[in-house]
Amino acid sequence: MTALDRHVALVGFMGAGKSTLGPQLAERLGRRFVSVDDVVERRSGRTVADLFERDGEARFRELEEKAAADVLDRRQPAVVELGGGALGSSRTRGALDTSVFTLLVETSLDDAWSRVVGSDRPLARDEAVFRTLFDERKPAYERVADAQITDLDGAVLACAGVALGARTLDRLGELIPGDGQVALVADRTVAGLYGARARDALGDRLAATYEVPAGEAAKTHAEAERLWSALRLDRTGTLVALGGGSAIDLTGFVAATYLRGIAWTPVATTLVAQVDAAIGGKTAIDVAGGKNLVGAFWWPDRVVCDPQTLETLPDEELDSGRAEVVKTGLLMGEEVWTLEPAQQVRRCAAFKSGICLRDPRDSGERAQLNLGHTFAHALEAAADFRLPHGRAVALGLLAALRLSGLEEQAALVTDVLAPEPVSVDREAAWAALARDKKSVEGSARLVLLDAPGQPRWNVELPVEDVRRALDELIA
Repeated sequence: MTALDRHVALVGFMGAGKSTLGPQLAERLGRRFVSVDDVVERRSGRTVADLFERDGEARFRELEEKAAADVLDRRQPAVVELGGGALGSSRTRGALDTSVFTLLVETSLDDAWSRVVGSDRPLARDEAVFRTLFDERKPAYERVADAQITDLDGAVLACAGVALGARTLDRLGELIPGDGQVALVADRTVAGLYGARARDALGDRLAATYEVPAGEAAKTHAEAERLWSALRLDRTGTLVALGGGSAIDLTGFVAATYLRGIAWTPVATTLVAQVDAAIGGKTAIDVAGGKNLVGAFWWPDRVVCDPQTLETLPDEELDSGRAEVVKTGLLMGEEVWTLEPAQQVRRCAAFKSGICLRDPRDSGERAQLNLGHTFAHALEAAADFRLPHGRAVALGLLAALRLSGLEEQAALVTDVLAPEPVSVDREAAWAALARDKKSVEGSARLVLLDAPGQPRWNVELPVEDVRRALDELIA
């Protein structure tokens, strides 16, 4: 389950930090933040402390239950903060079970007490009572929670359905939602490395395993048709993609179209997949005219990223991922490429997850994620998709930064990624650029940067400038 088109409810004990995290999460998701306590105070004209003092806890709980029901019944998804005792209401628990993505904001008892001691919270005046309540309420929080989080990036990742951590590959059986059968689609190279672990983790749910070619060769109509014809899943089934971006793109497209759409889960084993390709529900195959021209938006129910799989990547694959990390860092305005690999994945995946949740159909700001990709896809198509994706993206970043007038950042890309011009047919590359899915009437729409962390998208430049930038990437 993800938070797409659902309210996000924050639950947890008093002092967990819900009122601090809630507005931050709402901003990252592009939603309104609503505190149920604030709704109660606005409607009653009195503070929570005053309601407890003069009318008693039972009366406050009645008002709280009504306010929670009204807020959660609204159609427009919001981030909703529930009070520490709100789950005492069966009506509220029922609403969370049926239509809400619920996050448990975790905290220790000592940390919670240190944050609220001396405050006007009615139930935080006696430490012994406070500690008893903490133990009593914890099971209720855990029962309703779809995920447990401690920080903002963790909350965003959970909302996008991203399970990220060491040895998550061995927990596939518990991480993949539902109880229907599973078909595993694996990149042939990755199947030899991690296929047995994936199959063991899936256990009795595994109905079939299919292997596809490594790399871009997987993203063809022929491979998609082969899977459509071989699959025997019903609509309760789930397709699992094990591998890098190409295997994930193919499998997601097949899942989107088989039986008019079944559930799927990418298990990303490459850096480029973990920071980019597995997140956000874009699926596609390539055709002769260009890359990713046939596809669908089809959000996965879960995304599994195990950073330990990066340890077996060849240097070429790591380079591909680094290009996406640098791209994301430029968009964020942070030098995330200097972090340890697991932190690179977490920061980049959380950044992309937030953008995709705000713009799931790529109708606005999500376009910024194509920084450098218009040029990269043109070069890949002109090379008959034999050009490594990371090398193409590095070159595309150079072009975009030069057109942005950011020579310092272009020099940084050169230092970090060391891109070299490629030998492809110039006319073929230009024709592919004109057919890019972001182009309008053959005119490229580019992503540029005013400065690191300040992207602009849908930028139209003079044709001769774009052509010159592309030519500079070609040997």
